Amino acid sequence: MQESSRMEGTVKPKQIESVESILEKYIPEDELKEVKRILFGQNRGTSVSVQPVNQEATDIANANNFQVLFSKILAEKEQLRQPRIVRIGIIQNSIGAPTNAPIHDQYMAIQNKIEKMIDAAGAMGVNVLCLQETWHMPFAFCTRERYPWVEFAQPVTGEATQFIQRMARKYNMVIVSPMLERDEVHGSTIHNTAVVVGNNGNIIGKSRKNHIPRTGDFNESTYYMESTLGHPVFETVFGKIGINICYGRHHNLNWLAYGLNGSEIVFNPSATVTGLSEPMWGVEARNAAMTNNYFVGSINRVGTEHFPNEFTSGDGKPAHKDFGHFYGSSYFSSPDNCRSPGLSRVQDGLNIAEVDLNLCQQVKDKWNFQMTARYEMYAKFLTDYIDPNYQPQIVRDPSIKKN
Repeated sequence: MQESSRMEGTVKPKQIESVESILEKYIPEDELKEVKRILFGQNRGTSVSVQPVNQEATDIANANNFQVLFSKILAEKEQLRQPRIVRIGIIQNSIGAPTNAPIHDQYMAIQNKIEKMIDAAGAMGVNVLCLQETWHMPFAFCTRERYPWVEFAQPVTGEATQFIQRMARKYNMVIVSPMLERDEVHGSTIHNTAVVVGNNGNIIGKSRKNHIPRTGDFNESTYYMESTLGHPVFETVFGKIGINICYGRHHNLNWLAYGLNGSEIVFNPSATVTGLSEPMWGVEARNAAMTNNYFVGSINRVGTEHFPNEFTSGDGKPAHKDFGHFYGSSYFSSPDNCRSPGLSRVQDGLNIAEVDLNLCQQVKDKWNFQMTARYEMYAKFLTDYIDPNYQPQIVRDPSIKKN
């Protein structure tokens, strides 16, 4: 499912299916195991491998042209605690209709896709599911046009959430629904929000995007500003969940705060394109999972979204009608620094990991990051740093000659 298109008189390169598929194609099997050990880590001495997907989920996926992956990440058996087995799912998807179609037609085309993918998650017994950033619309913010794109914004209790509530009740599933929120109570302002819907279809709460990018095409502050909700962690029947939306993954203290608030699973619903952040994609979440001792589900949308009007970029590129290719590659990271296989770079997909949440505490007890951290020292430093009169702690070599 490779794609090629012409723009600015040049041919865009064909998109590869996935890094894993290339490794498996060209590296001999005996060497591949060692390569995967080095690149992707190990869980209890073995690489995280793809597990069989049941027939019902396979049939749904085949009929609706999306990929399903399933893997397991285990913990050691304990004497006093029973295993805490949870199935986590993440969904990546392309848009379902052209961006010049009527707004509600665009929304319904995506909802129809997502419904089938949640059906497959339900068939696989997923307990906690997260969708991609603003799943119900194209990622139009970087066009800097207000209309028609703000018409996708909905109140937390709107149509998109009502759909998610129905699906959560249907499958006894906690679903995290990242959406463009219209806050009707506070001046109808807009926020990049994730609504957490409980397995009974109830709204548990919401989290918002803490860090807004201002880089290249991605200058989203013309639509919404940074959250004031902090780093909420939602206690559900299936574990404690945090949501670190998109650009927040580049901020280490953001990850830290979700961990200190007790997260066992942190989702990172994102929208990022080839050439911007892909070399960082495979390492940031793994680093966060290991240093904060929780599971991370990293979600990126997929496909190339073309817009009716040209827009210019913050990095000097000629005017263009798309941001580039959203490279998918959604995957899971574990507290022990292994990772699951990733979804395709070019196809819609559902990735599922069966995990034992006991692994979070087991890794804490092994590495002692929280025990050895110097929070009081960091707190003092940050307090000093935000003082306008702060001076960096630099010790200068006296032998350096001053100009």
